[in-house]
Amino acid sequence: MIDELSGLSAILPDYDAIVCDVWGVVHNGIAPHAAAGEALTKARAAGVAVVLVTNAPRPSPSVIEQLLQIGAPESAYDQVVSSGDVTRQAIIDGGFATLHHIGPKHDLVLFDDLAATLTETPADADAIVCTDLRTNDGVPEDYRAELSALVPLQKPFLCGNPDIVVERGGDIVYCGGSLAKVYEDAGGSARQFGKPHAPIYEMALKTLGHPKRVLAIGDGLPTDITGANAQGFDVLFITGGIHEADLGAHGAPDRQKVADRLAAEGLTARAYMPRLTW
Repeated sequence: MIDELSGLSAILPDYDAIVCDVWGVVHNGIAPHAAAGEALTKARAAGVAVVLVTNAPRPSPSVIEQLLQIGAPESAYDQVVSSGDVTRQAIIDGGFATLHHIGPKHDLVLFDDLAATLTETPADADAIVCTDLRTNDGVPEDYRAELSALVPLQKPFLCGNPDIVVERGGDIVYCGGSLAKVYEDAGGSARQFGKPHAPIYEMALKTLGHPKRVLAIGDGLPTDITGANAQGFDVLFITGGIHEADLGAHGAPDRQKVADRLAAEGLTARAYMPRLTW
């Protein structure tokens, strides 16, 4: 059965690099998890490279700016790779000149300096780019009619944030992946670029020089843990994020529930912790 880890320091000597999630591990969308920042800082001081890999649908400089605003320490990471970075590359590689965006206005930074224009008319677009719901209090069902109407257009549908939900200040809010699911349920086909899909890991490993011994740290079973398993990484599962309500009270997850949930999903992890600590 999977064991609860006393701290990152207990297994750190086994690894050359860490691929770490952001939301749910480093911060909760509003405030930093100070102990996580300290643990990653100490890991770097011990010679282990850290790349933060996030499904944020914005370029990494924007993600770094948010990290600074929230108060997460710059000392906690060497690099940041975002789903937005990978989505931008897909737009460039696809040669899409006109885009229709579904998402909040603050995600428009995704398109900065790209040789593409935005249109409010989906039929005029070369591709649809979905980043997130337009408001934090929305639900995917609100978008069913809009997304269903896009399916007959047969435009490439690019999802810049595969997360279904994320923790925000203790609340759970829906993300772009939930809209991609509605679009696919309506008969469309969505391309997704963040975790658990390979392109974001390929970009992350390239920034680290392709290390061999990699530990993935994350709280999301469908994204962080699924993606890490597919890459063959060892996993440290943080249970105090989006699955906290299912796995036991914060600070005291039920070991059997953790093991059963991983098994039910066909996933594996080396160990788990409620929150990342040193």
